[in-house]
Amino acid sequence: MRDHSDLQRMNDRSLAQQAAVRRATFSPAEEKVLRPFSIWEISQFMFHVPADTLRKKLADDPSLPQGAVEEDGRQRWFSLSDINELRRRLRFRGKTLLPERPKGRAMRVAVSNFKGGVGKTVVAQHLANAAALDGYRVLVVDFDPQATLTHSMGLVEVKEWNTVWGIMCRDLCREADRIAAVYDDPADCPYPTSDELPADVQSIGAQRTQDFIQKTAWPTIDIIPSCANAAFVEFASAQYRSIHKAWSFFGCMARYLDELPDDQYDIVIFDCPPAIGYQSLNAAFAADILYIPSGPGYWEYDSTTSFLGQLGDALGDISDGFSRVAADAGIKLPKRFDDVRLLMTRYESANPLHVAMLEAFQNVFGADVCKQPIEMTRAVEQSGRFQMSVYEQDYRQMTRDTWKRARQSFDGAYEEFKTSVLRAWKARAREVEA
Repeated sequence: MRDHSDLQRMNDRSLAQQAAVRRATFSPAEEKVLRPFSIWEISQFMFHVPADTLRKKLADDPSLPQGAVEEDGRQRWFSLSDINELRRRLRFRGKTLLPERPKGRAMRVAVSNFKGGVGKTVVAQHLANAAALDGYRVLVVDFDPQATLTHSMGLVEVKEWNTVWGIMCRDLCREADRIAAVYDDPADCPYPTSDELPADVQSIGAQRTQDFIQKTAWPTIDIIPSCANAAFVEFASAQYRSIHKAWSFFGCMARYLDELPDDQYDIVIFDCPPAIGYQSLNAAFAADILYIPSGPGYWEYDSTTSFLGQLGDALGDISDGFSRVAADAGIKLPKRFDDVRLLMTRYESANPLHVAMLEAFQNVFGADVCKQPIEMTRAVEQSGRFQMSVYEQDYRQMTRDTWKRARQSFDGAYEEFKTSVLRAWKARAREVEA
């Protein structure tokens, strides 16, 4: 017979192995460091100009970042901060290298599906990395207690009150006081104020907006992390709902993000847990665009179909059952997305089953299916094994063609993502101006 102590001992062994992997993958201090990028990468994949043209620009202006030269003097390597400065200062044929940024707040994208293993975290990580290399400032939010995205970003020690759970506690305190303030006599309010909430909720509720955001190895990617201890957020949220029945629990993340300055980030990406619960519903209500990854097998198709139905039912139930609560909180129902996209992952173009499943997805969902699937390559497999995205892997550690093929697959998926984001962003900006 085995009990919880056996599970805890298994967890201890696994944590020791994780530490060994981090020591082998990251720096000796177990701190993830973003690698530099070569002129070949920058010119071909980021600036889209001939390498010789970029070299001439650097030679003509010594005040520009010149990168670090290898010992043999053949190649220069640049940090992402160097690359971003080059973006700001260089122009080619009169055109800026800065990415298009419509007016208004950051666009928010939820990567969600309750089928495990379909690549939600891989997609969220690679979209965030690609956007950062494209010049955007990115905030990623890890809603998943498995914390895979958090670990891939190099964060190891995370306290549960610095996760989405902390944001929900803070929101409950603020909403409790807002609702109580509506009554002329506080004694008439049938709901508790923040002073009457559990002590741990009050303590976390005192945190400031920026306290939940942490830096990563990427200078233009920040994260609201997760951790294993945050798994109890579903139970805690149910308890808080029972304490304060007028709390619009599904609006916590949207309200939190609305507090951030419009120009702090360009894109916000949510990595959702493989479930429909309080956290995934918060991500859905905060998101402008819903991205749904799915593997190329029938069971993934079956699970994705169920996810669409159950998420639709959950959002519909909230629209019907919480309309008054939402209206009082300034939330518009029903929840509307600017776009919904389905993205096939782990795709092998030489596999007839995968080709048939992609065609089946396209026949059923039409233009909502991304044209560029994420191909399964050696570089993609290694991204999970070493907690490093394709963009973080050094192409010198494998054949250049293998790395290039993987990068082009993710670049194609990112370009579709960017097109969808910009289309929705521009439409939102026009609505605000009108």
